[in-house]
Amino acid sequence: MTATKIERPRGTHDVTPSEQPLWRLAVGEAERLCALYGYRPITTPVFEDTALFERTSGAGSDVVQKEMYTFEDRGGRSLTLRPEATAPICRAYVEHGMHRGPQPAKLYTVAPMYRYAAPQRGRYREHWQLSVEAVGSEHPSVDAEIIQLYHALLRRLGVSEFSLEINSIGCAECRPAYLESLRAWLAATDARLDEATREKAATSPLRVFDNLDTKPAGVQEALREAPKIGGSLCDACEEHFAAVRRDLDAYGVEYTVMPTLVRGLDYYTRTTWEFAGPEEGAQSALSGGGRYDGLVEEIGGPPTPGVGFGAGLERLLIALEHAGVTAPPPAIDVFFALADDTSRDHVTRLVEAARSAGLAADTDYAGRSLKGQLTQAGRLGAATVAVVDADRATLRRPGREDEDVPLDAVLERLATS
Repeated sequence: MTATKIERPRGTHDVTPSEQPLWRLAVGEAERLCALYGYRPITTPVFEDTALFERTSGAGSDVVQKEMYTFEDRGGRSLTLRPEATAPICRAYVEHGMHRGPQPAKLYTVAPMYRYAAPQRGRYREHWQLSVEAVGSEHPSVDAEIIQLYHALLRRLGVSEFSLEINSIGCAECRPAYLESLRAWLAATDARLDEATREKAATSPLRVFDNLDTKPAGVQEALREAPKIGGSLCDACEEHFAAVRRDLDAYGVEYTVMPTLVRGLDYYTRTTWEFAGPEEGAQSALSGGGRYDGLVEEIGGPPTPGVGFGAGLERLLIALEHAGVTAPPPAIDVFFALADDTSRDHVTRLVEAARSAGLAADTDYAGRSLKGQLTQAGRLGAATVAVVDADRATLRRPGREDEDVPLDAVLERLATS
């Protein structure tokens, strides 16, 4: 009977050893930068109570309607694999009393997210995100800082082909009047819209602007004539948005104000933004974020402002590859090879001693000939090859003469060379 070949589920991917150096470069720089800005790591469960996302993301959002991985556990509870990190982080903020500590609570996570959608280049059903959140301050300078953080990450990683769009979508005071005028306009313009846009108009009218550049040309043309929320902002929202722009100007961050830029979840208020990379269409988004001043209160916490973003790691790696950024594989400091008829005990002791001394060490585990062992050492990129004989070892290094040393002096010689 032939065994059935099992492959990874559709919409998932393996981060193989050859891909890990660039992956670790990106994650490592993100974590280093977050620490420089005072953001601390947080880890939340992979699954949460389904109500957390239904109450915060909005019943009319694509996430809730089409994309969540929801299941019932053996206790009859409805649970959902997290589709995004902001709501879980805010849930943890409330549950652990972080509102009683210094504000804002500056938090970040690097974790997998789950959305059932058609797999795209750089966007999988299980995909990894860097999520950075500042919970507990309404100051516009926090918005600008968190935008500039991702801008700095792209720059430090060597990505230069990107753009930043920003907008303000108002607050609970000024948005209702705008939505009323938008609904009226959409009803009057119904004949120029496609079915998908009509569905959005009926459930969440602000989201008719989602992914505007990917809609049919005629629909794009119509929606660009729609009333824009910028003309309906209250004084407080106008002042907040102006202050964000002043801080971005002070940081030297270039941006474009995009009146049709909205976010796909209900909890966003005021500042919204999106970074786009060199890819075309919907695949261009590198990260997106915004302010969510009502989210914490929505899940049972005290009135608490917040702001943050989510950035896909797979999309970031595509941008790094496009920019020609590379990362070296992990280095092997020394490879111990066995000369013919040499006892393996000598090599085992040397490998253990080298690792205890902090050297990355490896040896042959396939019974190769000495020639084969030297080939393996070259494949691993070993800086030094130690060919071990009965009582001595020959140290071989590229571009240098071979060096013959006693076995009891090998570690000392490696440490000083």
